[in-house]
Amino acid sequence: MLTILGFAMIATFLVLIMLKKMSPIAALVLIPALFCVFVGKGAKLGDYVIDGVTSLAPTAAMLMFAIVYFGVMIDVGLFDPIVRGILKFCKADPLRIVVGTALLAAIVSLDGDGSTTFMITVSAMYPLYKRLKMSLVVMTGVAAMANGVMNTLPWGGPTARAATALKVDASDIFVPMIPALAVGLLFVIALSYVLGRRERARLGTLTLDEVLVEEKETETVLVGAGGSGDGKTPVRTGGSGSGTDAAAQGETDHADEDEDDDFRGLDPHRATLRPRLYWFNALLTVVLLTSMIMEWLPIPVLFLLGAALALSVNFPHIPDQKARLAAHADNVLNVSGMVFAAAVFTGVLQGTGMVEHMATWMVDVIPAGMGPHMALVTGVLSLPLTYFMSNDGFYFGVLPVLAEAGAAHGVSPLEMARASLVGQPLHMSSPLVPAVYVLVGMAKVEFGDHTRFVVKWAALTSLVILGAGILFGII
Repeated sequence: MLTILGFAMIATFLVLIMLKKMSPIAALVLIPALFCVFVGKGAKLGDYVIDGVTSLAPTAAMLMFAIVYFGVMIDVGLFDPIVRGILKFCKADPLRIVVGTALLAAIVSLDGDGSTTFMITVSAMYPLYKRLKMSLVVMTGVAAMANGVMNTLPWGGPTARAATALKVDASDIFVPMIPALAVGLLFVIALSYVLGRRERARLGTLTLDEVLVEEKETETVLVGAGGSGDGKTPVRTGGSGSGTDAAAQGETDHADEDEDDDFRGLDPHRATLRPRLYWFNALLTVVLLTSMIMEWLPIPVLFLLGAALALSVNFPHIPDQKARLAAHADNVLNVSGMVFAAAVFTGVLQGTGMVEHMATWMVDVIPAGMGPHMALVTGVLSLPLTYFMSNDGFYFGVLPVLAEAGAAHGVSPLEMARASLVGQPLHMSSPLVPAVYVLVGMAKVEFGDHTRFVVKWAALTSLVILGAGILFGII
């Protein structure tokens, strides 16, 4: 019964948010509360919620101060060089913008933190998507999939969990998986190319000045003197070295500068820039990420200290500090609220025993003849299981059971651990992942719209990684 109710609770939640019948926060709180009563454990709802909040409180604190820290770093211009490079590549071409989104998300994902990746990616790309009227769910979907592939880095979380659960070395899991993960990342980039072409076909061939003219309506964008009057193609008149030609070229250069300003993504003239402190901020970020990877202090403590130091050094005056905190308050409140709401969902799932019964049922339904192929089975199961439960629940609760069944048929723990990683591209869009709320919140996308768009593509990416792993003999 608990198995059926567990799946029914998850299905009800997903259907309601995808149909936009309830907001994610309301659904995360009310649906599990209702099912807790159905299970007959309504009297223990308070205990389950407190347990869930207690377990997720460090995550909420980490996200709150990470948003403040990286928000300040974006404000002061730390990431401007990376952003400028991506935007220079993208220009106003929808195809390049979608590919650039995947590349930027993959690069920033090297720090191992999904929230950081989404904050930087959305801050850089959101203005372009809005200006060109591109689909924002394409941005969130591509960013989530790229980050999901990169989330398998040893310091990203899943690999470390798998290594701990099965008592193997993390490097022995990850290093052989690199070829398969590379194929997965290439597939995400190829998929972003296809989605970009689709956006280009939907929007037509655009140039910067066409979009600016359409948006501003009353302004005339000059791209050259003596042009054809269509506002698109600069036409030179006069011979080489003539005054007319020089004037035309000068106006063209000036227009290009205006276009770059309008499509800069991050304002290069904003008052919060601190160019003289660039290397301090870069060093502080490197030290922070190194400390996080080396686990010198708990991550929430590191971001709390980092945020306080970044604010104090970059904005020594208290009114400026308050202004920066206020500027990022919406994101902090949205994300922390969503995390604590998710604590109700996870608390009920775990407290009532639904997770354990669901996992046991999944293992029991595996045919005995599949024993020698348990790595493949684990790879396939990692898609729904890491989507419907937390990484902790899957890697510490389900994977050891699967690994024991595989060991009885000669399947090594390393193969099982590698196979367990393939579901991460889908996992990163799970409603139980706090970082995804940073992504959809900053992009102003409904979580249901994001889910409806990304699930099929993320599942396909996971299967590509699984297929590559089998082809290369890794799994």
